[in-house]
Amino acid sequence: MELIDLFKKILQAKSETPDDGGLLDFVAEYLNDFTAVRLDANGVKNLFVYKTFGEGEHLCFAGHVDVVPAGEGWSVDPYAAVEQDGYIYGRGAQDMKSGFTAFLQAVKETEHFNGTLSLLLTSDEEGPAKHGTLEVLKYLDEQKMMPDACIVAEPTCEEVFGDAIKIGRRGSINGVIEKHGKQGHAAYPEKATNPIHKVAQVLHHMAGVDLDEGDENFAPSKFVVTDIRAGMEVTNVTPGKLKMMFNVRNSTKTDQKAIEDFVHKYFSEMNYTLKLDQSAYPFMTDPNTKIVRTIDAAIEKVTGIRPKHSTAGGTSDARYIAPYGVDVIEFGVRNDTIHAPNERTTREEVEKLYEVFKRVIATF
Repeated sequence: MELIDLFKKILQAKSETPDDGGLLDFVAEYLNDFTAVRLDANGVKNLFVYKTFGEGEHLCFAGHVDVVPAGEGWSVDPYAAVEQDGYIYGRGAQDMKSGFTAFLQAVKETEHFNGTLSLLLTSDEEGPAKHGTLEVLKYLDEQKMMPDACIVAEPTCEEVFGDAIKIGRRGSINGVIEKHGKQGHAAYPEKATNPIHKVAQVLHHMAGVDLDEGDENFAPSKFVVTDIRAGMEVTNVTPGKLKMMFNVRNSTKTDQKAIEDFVHKYFSEMNYTLKLDQSAYPFMTDPNTKIVRTIDAAIEKVTGIRPKHSTAGGTSDARYIAPYGVDVIEFGVRNDTIHAPNERTTREEVEKLYEVFKRVIATF
């Protein structure tokens, strides 16, 4: 199948998380000379396919076939793969069916490789992500089949195709502070303890504050307040409790203990509780590893651009792969319309991404 025809076929599959839209069965059939292992769990569909060409290293391409719901506001059918005005439209066009298509076709056409090539695919990256990539990694670890290097084809480019790869990601720590006071009548504030007034006295020391200075690879870890609520939506009762929610996208310089100390610094004289949950840990792949050098060279050969190395943005399933000691990076098309109405990419970007992956396979 031709590359763009394959891309459109994949876009037309309605694979809203955790539904794979039949794509994993299609991949197993499309790569019929590869060994396919299904690792479905708790309604999530997962597939690992591999082929050993030689005795060299194991290179894996990883990603998700699921997409977020299409939502409203589209000017075209989000599952029709409409091509117009130089763009191909569809939910997942950037995140990340373009990347999935590019590496699927590149691997399909590979005849020679000094090692093992594989694909790791899940239908639950956009959802809870508890039974997707993690299940496959557990299996690979048990079977001693963990790859040496991995490319996750998430959309990474910012202004032009080829301008950025991800060599790491920040972690993500979610927090909930509950400040307890004493409910009372607004006309008698002296008889109550208003938690809003107490928190207001310290909030300017916390909201938007950098918890570290960052470094050449990571932006500073910032304390971002995401929600504050208290009271009963009446004007004559002061509340007895306030809840404040926050998120910290943390670098390697800030951990949960540092956040606990930061909160306590300003809440030490208040009656409060703090709950923290780390949904992702920061990681970084050494820029001098083979996979980074190989994809840098491939991108420059195809585009004429030397990509910058970034750790910005949210999280991806690369956060699960890195702790196994795998050199993992991310590279894909531009990310300016991900999760938005009229998500789109260009034919040229999909073709160039495929060319980059072909060159990586040939030179790794």
